[in-house]
Amino acid sequence: MTAWLTSSGTRPITGVRERRYPTDMSDVEWVVVRPLLPVPGWLRGQGGQPEAYCHRAMLDAVRYLVDNGIKWRAMPADFPPWDRVYAFFRRWRDQDLIREFHDRLRGRVREKAGRDPQPSAGVIDSQSVKADAVVGADSRGFDGGKLINGRKRHVVVDTLGLLLAVMVTAADTGDRTAAQVLMAQVADAHHLLELIWADGGYTGGLIEYCFTALALVLMIVKRSDDMRGFVVLPKRWIVERFFAHLMRTRRLVRDFERSTSSAEAMVYWSMTLLMTRRLAQPRPSRA
Repeated sequence: MTAWLTSSGTRPITGVRERRYPTDMSDVEWVVVRPLLPVPGWLRGQGGQPEAYCHRAMLDAVRYLVDNGIKWRAMPADFPPWDRVYAFFRRWRDQDLIREFHDRLRGRVREKAGRDPQPSAGVIDSQSVKADAVVGADSRGFDGGKLINGRKRHVVVDTLGLLLAVMVTAADTGDRTAAQVLMAQVADAHHLLELIWADGGYTGGLIEYCFTALALVLMIVKRSDDMRGFVVLPKRWIVERFFAHLMRTRRLVRDFERSTSSAEAMVYWSMTLLMTRRLAQPRPSRA
């Protein structure tokens, strides 16, 4: 059971909600998550007031929305009021707190898997998705290759399939154009990164740009001409598995966000669900 308390834990809020949804964090997950939460601005002396609801209640509410694809106003009554949950989501989005939280979780997952917290290799790809009617014409386009009117998610993942960076654009944005911006962001944030695998859509001058400007080796994994039907390509399957996870998160099956920053935040929230569950799993015993 989760009591609704302030972040300081000193002022109780009426009401206690039981863990009842699959997306609610278990006690084991909460023990893992709590030390990794970003420190609120008011505790860092940056102004503001303590939040009226504890972070666990807010996290569970956002996780429920992302995984089940509901509207903000359809938030179940046993969560905090929908407008307070949305204000929490918006604050974490605008202050980049969701990315900070996500990156801390990713480091822990990599350590649990016996890897260095900072990756040395990754995979880049993009995914076009249909956009809802709320998406304006300034951030939507038509992907002629996929015949999709909507937006495109450009991502870089590590070799475990964990997200390193995401950028959402109109669907008619070219992969190479977006990759220049995205790869620069990834190289700046991950200094040990040396190698990126990509498909044939990333050939051309991007390879030289990555090597000379970013000190990254962009290796193209191509499908041979004699291949027929579905074939699992080396390294490329890692990012395809990542996209498959996003498609299991109902809020991400279609782009429902008015802004691209909210669309990117939803991707980070989706990955936090995956990573907290992995961290809560017991380590496999060694015979």
